[in-house]
Parts: sequence; structure tokens; C-alpha cells
Amino acid sequence: MQVEQRVKELVEEKIADRADLFVVRIKMLKSGILEILLDGDEGISIEDCVAVSRHVGFHLEEENAIEKAYRLEVSSPGIDTGLLMPRQYVKNIGRNVRIKLENGTKREGKLISATESEVVIEETTKEKGKKAETNEVVFSMDKITETKVLISFN
Repeated sequence: MQVEQRVKELVEEKIADRADLFVVRIKMLKSGILEILLDGDEGISIEDCVAVSRHVGFHLEEENAIEKAYRLEVSSPGIDTGLLMPRQYVKNIGRNVRIKLENGTKREGKLISATESEVVIEETTKEKGKKAETNEVVFSMDKITETKVLISFN
């Protein structure tokens, strides 16, 4: 069994009683870091991350699942981490996002809705000498390569 799969099982076991929490990504990096990214519909606390870290770390050591030296990191995705799953899109409805499409174009707007298959943003365009126009634009999830939440300091 792959390490990432076993870790996913351990994490899901620990958060099974918390429907608001979910796994974003589990990845064993070449640098020896075992990265676990967790999120929640209302965010995730440090205490939740610590509990998952202790649970996973204990079982990995007991099972001797990783033979080489590693460092376990459990955290929420940072602001520099793009949205990776539909549940994160839903959590960020109402916020401004930048979407990068597979053809390389980038679009920005307010996230209006999201499903497993598509994302809708409200995009404002302004042509010189004309009034700004707001349109809803639909993007297929499979055409999106990256979506980042834009942070406003206003």
C-alpha cells in the first residue's frame, strides 16, 4: 500500500466524526516532508491539525510505514495554495478569484457558484469610453488549471 493512501485512511479515521473537515491533499515530497493539507467548511483550527498530526504520526511509527527519515506537516492550505477541490470553491463563494484556464488565459471575478463540474464567476469588463459591464461566466472544472483567491487589503 502506498504511503499516501495509508495516511489518507488514518486522517479520515481521525476526522470521521467531523463532517465539516475534509482532506485537501496528502503528498510525500522528495524532500522527505509528508504534507497533509486539511480544510473545513468554516476553516480548521490548530488544535484539529495537532490532533490529526498526533494520530497519523503515532500510527505511522507503530506500523513502521515509512522506512526513511521524514517530517510530518499538517496544516490548512495557505493563501498561496490554489483551490484544489469543489468543496473549497463552495467555501469561497462571494470572494474574488483568478482562474487560469488550460489554454493559458486568466480571468478574474467574484465567485458566484460552484459544483463538481463547473464554476460561475461574475466578471466586470470596462472598455474605454463605455460603462463597466458585469457578466456571469461559466467555466468547466476540467478546463481550469488553477484558481486562486484574491486577497483584498481595502
